[in-house]
Amino acid sequence: MNDLTCIVIGGGHVGLGALKAIKEETRDMAGGRRIRFILIDKQPGHVRKILLFRPAVGEEQIMIPWTHYSFFEGVEFIQGTVTSVDSRGKQLHYEDGQGKEARLDYDLLVVAIGSIVRQPNPDQGGIALTDLQTAADIRRRWHANLQRAAGETNPAERKRLMSIAVAGAGISGVETSAELALEMRKEASSLGLTPSDISVYLLSGEKRLFLEGSEKVGRKLDQILRECGVTVLYNRKVMQEEAGGVTLSNGDRLPVGLCIWTIGLIPNPALRQMGLPLTPDGQVLVDECYRVKGAPGVYSIGDCARIVDPRNGKADLMRCGEGGLQADRLGKILLSDLEGRPAPVHKSPSSILEFFCIGLGENRGLVWGRKWGLDMIITGKLAWKIRNLAWDAGSRLR
Repeated sequence: MNDLTCIVIGGGHVGLGALKAIKEETRDMAGGRRIRFILIDKQPGHVRKILLFRPAVGEEQIMIPWTHYSFFEGVEFIQGTVTSVDSRGKQLHYEDGQGKEARLDYDLLVVAIGSIVRQPNPDQGGIALTDLQTAADIRRRWHANLQRAAGETNPAERKRLMSIAVAGAGISGVETSAELALEMRKEASSLGLTPSDISVYLLSGEKRLFLEGSEKVGRKLDQILRECGVTVLYNRKVMQEEAGGVTLSNGDRLPVGLCIWTIGLIPNPALRQMGLPLTPDGQVLVDECYRVKGAPGVYSIGDCARIVDPRNGKADLMRCGEGGLQADRLGKILLSDLEGRPAPVHKSPSSILEFFCIGLGENRGLVWGRKWGLDMIITGKLAWKIRNLAWDAGSRLR
């Protein structure tokens, strides 16, 4: 018998998780046929996207070689970008690393190309934290500003160069602002500047932080951020960065040396050219077992798919935790489908336990969980350790 070909598109945390789960469940065999695994990704290694703020703060490397993972043994890797999927002919087309067009036949296909960071309009200025390049640009710019501040004699200009606005107060904005404030204070001290003159403003369009939890959690998060040196400005959005400052939605102007946008995620726009059925928002339409509607043998999970718990109608959030659980379940679903057995259906993680963890700089963090209406809050070193475990789990390092 010929081999079965299973292709995973996307080597982010969800794609890697799917690859691992399918290999472990099938042991590389199904119905007496060997399974040939192929991973397609445009990057030469796994990028820990959930840690993207780290290279914006320091010089931490967040790309891990594929060969680091033991379950990658026997997996063929293709560096390229998938351009379309012919679900009727079970074939995909892609552009390889040299820009040449090519195609592959598949029996099983997993689409896990995730999301991208939402960007402001080009005329709004600033810089969005979208990828490794922009992270490096951000690091260079705030470093350059502090070096200029060290030689600046005008107090107002020195203060401006030591100030940053982070637009968007989701988890990414919170983690970015906290780590920036702590690192900028260290750098200011080494340059002979006064660390307390560092100002990191986190702009929230809401009246409080962390709408996913209670007001008490939002207040606790605000308190920890203030201890890090972050000032949260509520009910205000950044409208535009220009001429050394940002204009806010209430008309105020804030002098800053840099504006960083962290305004959420959108499904990967590359999905729109693949030929798969999508929601109006651009997510792949799947059933309760992650099977793409009208495309036999094709599955989709993670941020790029709209996945709904059939028992309560609740859609999964675009978060690492949800994607990891989906990847684990997909291995069982796929094996069940190959063996003609009923497959497990999706279950929303929040139906079991609502859970968030947020990193706020070394030895600082906040973990929140809710079960039976009761809030559980952990802060400090223990929360930081839990957040590190979650980051490692997201990249399949544990």
